[in-house]
Amino acid sequence: MTDTFHTQVLEITTGSEETVVDLTADCEAFLRERATGRDGLLHVFVPHATAGLAVLETGAGSDRDLLAALRELLPADDRWRHRHGSPGHGRDHVLPALVPPYATLPVIDGHLALGTWQSVCLVDTNRDNPRRQVRLSFLG
Repeated sequence: MTDTFHTQVLEITTGSEETVVDLTADCEAFLRERATGRDGLLHVFVPHATAGLAVLETGAGSDRDLLAALRELLPADDRWRHRHGSPGHGRDHVLPALVPPYATLPVIDGHLALGTWQSVCLVDTNRDNPRRQVRLSFLG
């Protein structure tokens, strides 16, 4: 029987600013090693209470637009009941309700079946935690 489930944890440094990190190349590298020529699903999961995953276009401003929209929806001010950390940190704990901490993506012939302009991205608005883990799991 062929092993059809593989997993790997990526260590990502996001720094001390809000950011969108494109993980597409990391996902493709993982699939090259684990899913050669196979169809299945790639599940991407961020085990953090203050980060999420988005599938969106990057490089044309959409990533910055997403962060701007999140600043409007979730202002970094003192309205939040969750108050430890930097000012407005409570908003970071609401982020995963809007930008979920997971994505499940189709894999065809060992490659992500994304649309032309789609990328898999880590969204991190938490300036207090500069290091993130992202778990990649392939189910063939």
